[in-house]
Amino acid sequence: MTRAGLVVVLMLCGACIVPAPSSEKSPERQKVAAPAQPIEVRNGANFEDKVELVGATLAPGRVAPGESLRVAVFFKVLDEIKDDYMIFVHVEDVDGRVDRLNADHAPVQGTYPTTKWKKGETVKDEFTIYVPPQMPVRGLNLLIGFWDPKSDARLKVKNTDAVRHDNNNRVLLAQVPVGGP
Repeated sequence: MTRAGLVVVLMLCGACIVPAPSSEKSPERQKVAAPAQPIEVRNGANFEDKVELVGATLAPGRVAPGESLRVAVFFKVLDEIKDDYMIFVHVEDVDGRVDRLNADHAPVQGTYPTTKWKKGETVKDEFTIYVPPQMPVRGLNLLIGFWDPKSDARLKVKNTDAVRHDNNNRVLLAQVPVGGP
C-alpha cells in the first residue's frame, strides 16, 4: 500500500475510533467500597478463674442489614470446668431501640464441650451473626458470657474493674458499626 493509500485508510477509520473508558472520566462508574477491615479486640475478662476471654476477631468490621458477621473468639482455659456451659451471645442495638438477637451456642459448634477443655489450652470458638434486613440500627453491642442450661446460672465475671460489662455477667466483646461506609 502506498503512503497516500495508508493516509486515506487512516482518515476513513479515524471516524470510527472511540476513546476507551477511563475511571477518571466516567461519572457513571460507581465506586465499590472496600470491605471494612476486621475488628480485633483484646479483652481479659476472667470468668470465675475458669476461663479468660482473651480476645476476638470480627469480620467484616462493618455490616449492613441483611449481611452476616463472622466472629472468632479465643478463650484461655484457667482451670478444669466440671459443667457443660453454653456460650451466650447477646446482640443489642447500641441505642436500645431494637429487640435483642441471641446467638447462644455450644462451644466449637457443639464439638468441644467445656467439660473437655484442658487447663492451659486456648480454645477458638467461631460463629456467625446474621443482621436481619429490617434491623434499622447504627451499631451493635456484642455481649458474651457462659451459661449453664441445667441451672440457668452464669459464670461470674471476677475482674469487673478491668473489663466492660453490665453487672449481669455479660462482657462487652465489641461494638460493630452497621450501615454504609
